Amino acid sequence: MSHPHPELSAPGPIPQGGLRIVPLGGLGEVGRNMTVFEHAGRLLIVDCGVLFPEDHQPGVDLILPDFEYIADRLDDIEAIVLTHGHEDHIGGVPYLLRLRGDIPLVGSQLTLAFIEAKLKEHRITPVTLAVREGQTEQLGPFGLEFVAVNHSIPDALAVMIRTGAGNVLHTGDFKMDQLPLDNRITDLRAFARLGEEGVDLFMTDSTNAEVPGFTAHERNIGTVLDNVFAQAEGQIVVASFASHVHRFQQVLDAASLHERKVALVGRSMVRNMGIAADLGYLKVPPNTLIDVKRIDDYPPSETVLMATGSQGEPMAALSRIANRDHRVAVGPGDTVIFASSLIPGNENSVYRVINGLMRLGAKVVHQGNAKVHVSGHASAGELLYCYNIVRPRNVMPVHGEIRHLVANGALAVATGVPAERVVLAEDGVVVDLVDGKARIAGAVPCGYVYVDGSSVGEITDAELKDRRILGEEGFISIFAVVDTATGKVLTGPHIQARGMAEDDSVFDAILPDVSQSLAEVVGRGNADIHQMQQAMRRVVGRWAAKRLRRSPMIIPTVVEA
Repeated sequence: MSHPHPELSAPGPIPQGGLRIVPLGGLGEVGRNMTVFEHAGRLLIVDCGVLFPEDHQPGVDLILPDFEYIADRLDDIEAIVLTHGHEDHIGGVPYLLRLRGDIPLVGSQLTLAFIEAKLKEHRITPVTLAVREGQTEQLGPFGLEFVAVNHSIPDALAVMIRTGAGNVLHTGDFKMDQLPLDNRITDLRAFARLGEEGVDLFMTDSTNAEVPGFTAHERNIGTVLDNVFAQAEGQIVVASFASHVHRFQQVLDAASLHERKVALVGRSMVRNMGIAADLGYLKVPPNTLIDVKRIDDYPPSETVLMATGSQGEPMAALSRIANRDHRVAVGPGDTVIFASSLIPGNENSVYRVINGLMRLGAKVVHQGNAKVHVSGHASAGELLYCYNIVRPRNVMPVHGEIRHLVANGALAVATGVPAERVVLAEDGVVVDLVDGKARIAGAVPCGYVYVDGSSVGEITDAELKDRRILGEEGFISIFAVVDTATGKVLTGPHIQARGMAEDDSVFDAILPDVSQSLAEVVGRGNADIHQMQQAMRRVVGRWAAKRLRRSPMIIPTVVEA
């Protein structure tokens, strides 16, 4: 197998007639999926999603793919193909369209409806092309054919990309549920047909490559929800992704069966489910759905709330409910259902919310104690079937952490794909398809781009480190007024600390040393403010490390008199 190397150099020009593939997100992580295909001087982008921050990225709202690689080639982009409507595949589109607003968006009806609603909030009117399974389009040098795949959201598509350099089949996110709620299965007959035509590079979803066997059917969840609803005494709160149309359909059906009213909590939930219902992807039983403002008109035993926050997001509805910071309250007799899986990195946040809800007296049903969610991704058994059906010449696992990519690559080898034809690449690693063989050609810059409030890309890793230090180690401010002519300290030094257990008086012992260090610096002559501040920082820093055993952020200020 070909492994990316941290010392890869920048790639050279694309070989004559070749196809270049540059993943800018989604390889080595679960999120911000984006891949750039380059052929005959033109670019095609598949997906443009976001990654949600972890605990070590305080204050960050979203993480975007790095657009630097294409920033000076925006006019070469033919289109952005969106495989489905999840945030980790469409959430970055508004930020890319800020750079060039007329890049065509290509996707299924529901996917485009979700992104159009999001773009409306950004005051962007996109150029769109709606496609469906079986449809073909020619966009510059890229011939596209779309294939139906089953996922945890309706209307997901795989895409066959035909170029002069070869054919690439990109699965997007998929699984092979044979009993899907919408009766739309992954089109393995199309996969077989494309395999007969010849798939030079198979880019396959890796998320569940470590999971043996087959992913369970979505329909299994309906029975579990029915049992939970039958046993619930008070109100029921169901937490799910705001785009999980299938799960909401099951909640609606269970609520209708048990004569409960359903209300949506969370702006994104209301928006997405309204779109799904309007387009016919969601069938709402009569007299079941109500506005959340009417929820108090019914006894708790007759209500169901569908809320966002299944990943423990601090500002989402469920976290606020757990913190008693929401108009909806839960208590003894109520049932809360986490109808989603844990995204890696969110475990602590989710368990924090679960503990908060249980502290209030609610019964919490989650994936750990009941089968209330099934994955939207193909497990190892399904991937093996796909490799044997498609018989690709080269394989490039996508969508997953390193362990997922490696496991997926091993599955490909087990089915007979030569090990040297399995390319394991990470974000930024450039892969060229030339003369029927895929190989690593170099690497391009591909860092995290942080969205923090209204700022995009302005927060750096160094600033995030400062935030972590502030949160974990505390803050010390030192102030002094110095007569540079005499070297005397006229005022101070004064020390104030924040975020530290000790009282400010603990710093009295170090003040003489700070004054002495200032006098020594001034006494040497030609001292500037920066030198004096650094002297103060060193003295206090060494003392804090030895005496307090921590490394706080230290901000020294010297005023010359």
